[in-house]
Amino acid sequence: MSYNLHDYDFDFPSELIAQKTAGKGKTKILHCPKNGGSLQILESSKIIDLFKPGDCIVVNNTQVIPARLLGKTIHGGKAEILLIKQLEPAADNSARWEAWVKPGKAFEKGKEIFISKVKCKSEGFANSDNSKTRTINFSISNAEFNSFLAENGHIPLPPYINRNDNTDDKNDYQTVFAKYSGAVAAPTASLHFSESMVNELKNRGVHFAETTLHVGPGTFENIKESEDFRKHKMHSEEYELTEVAANAINKCKKNGGRIICIGTTSARVLETVANETGFVKAAKGITDIFIYPGIKFKATDALLTNFHWPKSTLILLVSAFYGRENTLNAYKFAVENSMKLFSYGDGMLII
Repeated sequence: MSYNLHDYDFDFPSELIAQKTAGKGKTKILHCPKNGGSLQILESSKIIDLFKPGDCIVVNNTQVIPARLLGKTIHGGKAEILLIKQLEPAADNSARWEAWVKPGKAFEKGKEIFISKVKCKSEGFANSDNSKTRTINFSISNAEFNSFLAENGHIPLPPYINRNDNTDDKNDYQTVFAKYSGAVAAPTASLHFSESMVNELKNRGVHFAETTLHVGPGTFENIKESEDFRKHKMHSEEYELTEVAANAINKCKKNGGRIICIGTTSARVLETVANETGFVKAAKGITDIFIYPGIKFKATDALLTNFHWPKSTLILLVSAFYGRENTLNAYKFAVENSMKLFSYGDGMLII
């Protein structure tokens, strides 16, 4: 088996990168029969016919925060903060966050920028492994921070979405399952579901189980070029699988139902907490699980996922589940049929 990243590349025209959503329940899904068979493009609202009573759909209930903050240096230059993780407050109870920043010069230790009237002071590098990461002290308390963020924050869209108009993204970039704030990127496979689809599935006897994985900006980081992608250090993210969700998943598995993960984030959580027989346990913590071809899935029976950037950790995960050749053939089919790609685009259901 090849572990060369170049074997997971594909060509696509830039005009296929979705810049806006088609709407929940209005995208297209490429049905990829897991055990072989013809590929078929469906309206996303029609995929409910592929699920069976007794199946368990596992979703990520994280909520995207408006984590992108645009400010100015004391000399009037532009500066940007992308929040990653809230830290313990300072001695004076001011809010502190780990964040990606640019330009780096504006965030040297002790330097300050301003967002509205709030002073943001750099405490220096937060992570020695990442030159973009700083600890930022905000001149407001934790209690004031949420209202500050709601007023000044922007939804941090992926870098390949090139537009200034983001007035609809606070709704469009949230899934119908969003409950718990903490993500800086949406679990985009869930964007294909509308409320009516969820209700119809429940009426048909399909169960839902929720997990939480707060998607971090590392999901958009490229793997450093190497002949062996296994050397890549995976970013870490906070997750939780509750006792209620674990029991629902295990009950489904005992009864012969299928565990259907909606998105790579849900799959990463289940594969983090599953034992060798595929049963899961309730847990909470940090996962940096890296799933690539050659690694066997333990709990996941089917996967709904978007089309992912070439040579990314995400396309490697899909290839581990579906096979490299099948995955690249599906991507080729999608491109040839002008399906929309990436976060706001169409998806593929491997079932």
